[in-house]
Amino acid sequence: MTNITFPYGKEKLTYTFNEAALKGVLTSSIETYVPKADENTLVKAAMANPTGSPCLRELAKGKKKVVIIASDHTRPVPSKVIMPHMLSEIREGNSNAEITILIATGCHRGTTKEELVHKFGKEIVENENIYIHDCDETDMLVNIGTLPSGGECKINRLAYEADLLVAEGFIEPHLFAGFSGGRKSVLPGVAARETVMANHCAEFIAHPCARTGILENNPIHADMLWAAQTAKLCYIVNVVLNAEKQVIYAVAGDLVQAHKKGTDFLSKYCGAKAEETDIVISTNGGYPLDQNVYQAVKGMTAAEACVKAGGVIIMLSASEDGSGGEHFYRQLADEKDINKIMDMYLAQKRSETLPDQWQAQILVRILQRATVIYVSEMADAEVEAMHMLPAHSLDEALTKAKSILGKADISINTIPDGIAVMVQK
Repeated sequence: MTNITFPYGKEKLTYTFNEAALKGVLTSSIETYVPKADENTLVKAAMANPTGSPCLRELAKGKKKVVIIASDHTRPVPSKVIMPHMLSEIREGNSNAEITILIATGCHRGTTKEELVHKFGKEIVENENIYIHDCDETDMLVNIGTLPSGGECKINRLAYEADLLVAEGFIEPHLFAGFSGGRKSVLPGVAARETVMANHCAEFIAHPCARTGILENNPIHADMLWAAQTAKLCYIVNVVLNAEKQVIYAVAGDLVQAHKKGTDFLSKYCGAKAEETDIVISTNGGYPLDQNVYQAVKGMTAAEACVKAGGVIIMLSASEDGSGGEHFYRQLADEKDINKIMDMYLAQKRSETLPDQWQAQILVRILQRATVIYVSEMADAEVEAMHMLPAHSLDEALTKAKSILGKADISINTIPDGIAVMVQK
């Protein structure tokens, strides 16, 4: 018998599995990696030896308007560690530089002052020029051309008019962009809503290369990279984090080369080989990432990659905040036939993308492959409206799964943290 522990909300769920049924425990080995130095030393070392680029102080020479794109409150980027080093090096190269920190909210709400202080620290918030991007602020958006997808690429004017555009960020597996970090600072980070919608269109979400860990031939990545290069994002500082959100690896330098160095590092530790099984149990890594269904779709994609067609995914996600968005919920709840939902999405033009459609589309794709039993604190009716079967314990979910499969000899994969793992067959 084997005991496996799963994060669930702010708690842990432990279950004892029969070893004959348990085929895989898919985990990232990133937690086994021992960083070579402390957080600040890692960032400084990366910036002192940039990949494919001069040092930031050299890039800053003679540049008047310098813009640093920074992530918003929804991302765990340790800006208190990264930003002071970027500001310092820019000023070493050019003490007269006019620096603006541009908060990349994408289509999220604006970051509050309290959140800025939590992110950067009081000193930076009180002494630096900070501008919060708004994807609907028409006067602050400028068209820089046509994306490979055909959509208009509009970005924040501050980024476009900068003499030097740089960015901070972090790299993790991403369910349709392949990886976060690098070029995502521009698109979706400081792009117009309609630009994000064109990039996240149904056609691209359905593309077989728009998957976790894939950049090559990924149309979503291609759009993002075009936008960043056209905006002249020339230098990045990106980090890899452990479960405690601490920096364990850092890269700096050229937008493409430094980002690739980071994704190559991450791929070595996050990949987990698996055979397909009847049942796959996954999580969203516990709190704060399992607060709603919208976010939990990310953890489901890891299970999708290793569940047999017609099998069962058991998703453990406390979801105390419910569905995660009215647009997301209504697109699922207002139609009883998931095949009709998918047909509607795929019939749409790239310019007709609905808010949160991409996440609903991915959930429907998963549901077309497997039954999803959703273990949460949500009301049963709400879970059922989103085409999943509700459960409130792993015991209950496994009983339902075995009944659905209708056979005694079942195989099981477990994924204790579905966000941290890139499943490989």
